[in-house]
Amino acid sequence: MNRLGRSGVEVSALAFGAAGIGNLYSEVGEEQAYAAVDAAWQRGVRTFDTAPHYGLGLSERRLGAALRERPRAAYTISTKVGRRLEPRDGAGDDLAHGFAVPATHRRVWDFSADGVRRSLEASLERLGLDRADVVYLHDPDDHAEQAFREGYPALERLRSEGVVGAIGAGMNQAEMLTRFVRDTDVDVVLCAGRYTLLDQSALAELLPAAHERGTSVVVGGVFNSGLLADPRPGATYDYATAPAALLERALRLKESAERHGTTLRAAALAFGAAHPAVASVLVGARSAREVHDCADQFEARVPAALWRELRETGLLPADAPVPGEGAA
Repeated sequence: MNRLGRSGVEVSALAFGAAGIGNLYSEVGEEQAYAAVDAAWQRGVRTFDTAPHYGLGLSERRLGAALRERPRAAYTISTKVGRRLEPRDGAGDDLAHGFAVPATHRRVWDFSADGVRRSLEASLERLGLDRADVVYLHDPDDHAEQAFREGYPALERLRSEGVVGAIGAGMNQAEMLTRFVRDTDVDVVLCAGRYTLLDQSALAELLPAAHERGTSVVVGGVFNSGLLADPRPGATYDYATAPAALLERALRLKESAERHGTTLRAAALAFGAAHPAVASVLVGARSAREVHDCADQFEARVPAALWRELRETGLLPADAPVPGEGAA
């Protein structure tokens, strides 16, 4: 368990991402969803991440139900604000937003102070909880002014009131997260897809700034939405078909990993966890089988010789920390 910044909130080194059990891309049955959470618990995972956006609240409802009989002090839940859910009339599904659920609600971007509070209240109701351990401002890319002026101060107040243990922002970019680290008192930032074996853009400013200020980083998207889990023609990178050059690079990484007796998945997880600013690696799963595979890969030893080869061949920058050494 690692502490988030200067907060009292602790997270497990491996965290469970609950977008999948919110029917990301395709339906997941109730039993399968609960079995995935149970498997994570069995493997020592004690940190679970969700959001209203994931399945229009389905992820939060399922996660809350799956954890209901667990001791509340034994796990950490993070959720997000910035997209309020409003009921809507009409039929159809939510696949345009990536979730195989009925379109019973619509998302409304809202980083206002009132919107943050209303969103969190609704999330806590769906989760069946009276407090959240971590709350992130979710994807404020196009709403920076309101997020910094209204949303962030609202989270600060909720933290001071004890409704929230730790606060931060979660995004698929490093630049604005660096601003949050430098200009606010966030405890943690969730950086998805920007610190991986294929993309180390967070290494330029975000990770050094976080390390210097004592702000924790949770790294998500270490498989870049699929390419680093199973590099093959048609594999996805950042939720779109991977470009040929990136596929070729991923295949080279896979060949190197296998030559050293490990897997690309294990190397991707180990790399994401290696920077001293990183408190946890967040990985999505939709079944017990996926959870066990991920835990196995996370626990696997990755030979030091692999990291040396990746640096020597230019597949990894020389200044990127690897397991067994600190920040360069």
